[in-house]
Amino acid sequence: MIRLLQTWLFCSLLLVSILTRAELTFEVTQGADNPVPVAVVPFGWEGIQGLPVDVAEIVSDDLYRSGLFSLMERENMLSFPSQGGDVYFRDWRLGGLEYLLIGKVLPDPASNGYRVEYELFNVIEEQRIAGGFFGGAKKDLRRLAHRVSDVVYEKLTGIKGAFATEIVYVTASKVSKDRYNYRLQKADADGANAQTILESREPILSPSWSRDGKNLAYVSFETGRPSIFIQNVATGQRQRITAFRGLNGAPAWSPDGKRLAITLSKDGNPEIYIIDIATRNLRRLTRHYGIDTEPSWSSDGGSIIFTSNRGGKPQIYSIDLSNNWIERLTFEGDYNARGGLTYDGRHLVMVHRSNGVFHIAVQDLKTGRLDVLTETYLDESPSIAPNGSMVIYATQDGTRGVLGAVSIDGRVRFRLPAKFGDVREPAWSPYLQ
Repeated sequence: MIRLLQTWLFCSLLLVSILTRAELTFEVTQGADNPVPVAVVPFGWEGIQGLPVDVAEIVSDDLYRSGLFSLMERENMLSFPSQGGDVYFRDWRLGGLEYLLIGKVLPDPASNGYRVEYELFNVIEEQRIAGGFFGGAKKDLRRLAHRVSDVVYEKLTGIKGAFATEIVYVTASKVSKDRYNYRLQKADADGANAQTILESREPILSPSWSRDGKNLAYVSFETGRPSIFIQNVATGQRQRITAFRGLNGAPAWSPDGKRLAITLSKDGNPEIYIIDIATRNLRRLTRHYGIDTEPSWSSDGGSIIFTSNRGGKPQIYSIDLSNNWIERLTFEGDYNARGGLTYDGRHLVMVHRSNGVFHIAVQDLKTGRLDVLTETYLDESPSIAPNGSMVIYATQDGTRGVLGAVSIDGRVRFRLPAKFGDVREPAWSPYLQ
């Protein structure tokens, strides 16, 4: 029993959280040098009743949170155009602007929702460089605003935006001296619109998104022992995938959505397995007396990286699924764990111990260079945005657990603390339809 407990702690299944509310806010703590000046004009509205959200404010917050842009305050705007013919570029150049976003929201009788129209201008060259519209149901207005943000971000940076994605995370609320309620929460990438996916009196750990964004895999102790479940995000339908003796942990979806890489100790030692979701057939990948855990797939599904202490200290390894060839990837430092690859396979993000403190680090697998990205305390559980630009992770702010995010080059940082209490175990979604 002691051996199993030690293993479980090593597999990052210790959840420290005291929470009374799960709504997140964002705080930019560090931005890029020389941010690009942009103005996002309040969007026009041609309906009768007021809108439930301010579309332009959501877009402004998204761009500001990226750390790459400086946003003009509304009180400094000389006019509020909502269509291109009303734009006087001289006025915006006087304000030092380089880019201008305008737009309007219209009722959409066909869908009983909204149509969000937008236009992006290069102020210096006096040219319209992007424009279009998005439509959807009333409940999706925030998502439509995030999609506008994605267009602007990609047009100005050349990198696909990820504002219209979502995150999941785990919280716990203390209801009595020895009792907690645990929740698996889903929210927009900016922390807004939090919803409860699952609530339990027992811990919930290691959430993982399927590549199509329709399902979550996670570990739950609701039966009194760790089991792996899959749950449909939209319907809430769920099924238990594993309930073997010992450790059932660290589920990670294959790119095709048909398999999970998992950690099992059913044969006495934690090893990496692949389970076929439809047939429940198992394929054992590792056979070693050390602890093998925390699997994560390459984007092409051809290999899996994992954490192992087979060399004496936790390090990250890769196994080629075609021939089971195992290669060690990390050598710098005495602790590297919880690895994840960017979608292009170039960078490995991990928890790295430096001078006795756990930080988030990234290693360029082509050059071998390792860079520590964070300066906070007890950083853990990194998860990479689908565009590879940012990493979300759990950290400590004093005695409270918060979520932080850092750009892959370390230049931009922001936090997503809960208004009250702690949050842990974040996972960033893929691109959503």
